[in-house]
Amino acid sequence: MYRFLLSRQWVILTLLALALIPAMIELGFWQYHRHEHKVAQNALISGNLDAKPVPVTDLTAPGHTVPRSDYWRRVTATGTFDPAHEVVVRRRTSIDDRVGFHVLTPFVLKDGRAVIVNRGWIPFGDDQRAFPDIPAAPKGEVTITGRLKADETSASSGIKDLRDLPPRQVMLISSAQQREQLGRTVLGGYVEQISPVPAGGSPEQIPNPDDSSIGPHMAYAVQWWLFVAAVPVGWVILVRRELRDRAAAKAERSAADAESAQEPAAV
Repeated sequence: MYRFLLSRQWVILTLLALALIPAMIELGFWQYHRHEHKVAQNALISGNLDAKPVPVTDLTAPGHTVPRSDYWRRVTATGTFDPAHEVVVRRRTSIDDRVGFHVLTPFVLKDGRAVIVNRGWIPFGDDQRAFPDIPAAPKGEVTITGRLKADETSASSGIKDLRDLPPRQVMLISSAQQREQLGRTVLGGYVEQISPVPAGGSPEQIPNPDDSSIGPHMAYAVQWWLFVAAVPVGWVILVRRELRDRAAAKAERSAADAESAQEPAAV
């Protein structure tokens, strides 16, 4: 009755179904782990943004790699901006997805060390290779508040660190690169400025990271697992349909044979 399952066509179909089941289970768990990662990241962002600001020197030091647990922690620093060593980061987008620059200004602390401050976004000028006009940083001693971030690398950001760029233009935000230009001790990582708010709204400050969206990953995981259940169900349906078709074909042949046997022999 089920000998047709040993045919080449059905063996291939069955093996394909058996291969799809673990593959789709794995894809479901992959999406589920992405969901868990997103939920954990949202919790980290929310917790760090809500935490009380601390001095930047409490969380980083020269050569320090900012750990993920400290991303987006609010920090404070008192000192003076050093616009003479200001640089811009190419190919950065604004809130409304316009392409321009991020403005990096060294901030010199009272002890002489510096921390790199990302003051925000400005648009391209007429010539993208020319150093743009940058709104002036506050003069004199000032206390700033911002979000601590880790140095960017090509591996972490997906941005290629191009060489032979125009003067005072960079691709990555890197305290190590800026230390070479400044000739002074620089704290690891950098700070996205929150306050003071720039006069006239420029540079456009970088908004807080999203900590509410969890994405569609959980829905995708459930979808893959439903597909897992659908595979054996579909296989059974196909087998039953094949049995039904074979039974119907056999009945038709039997009826035809019976009809032929009842016909009188020709005279």
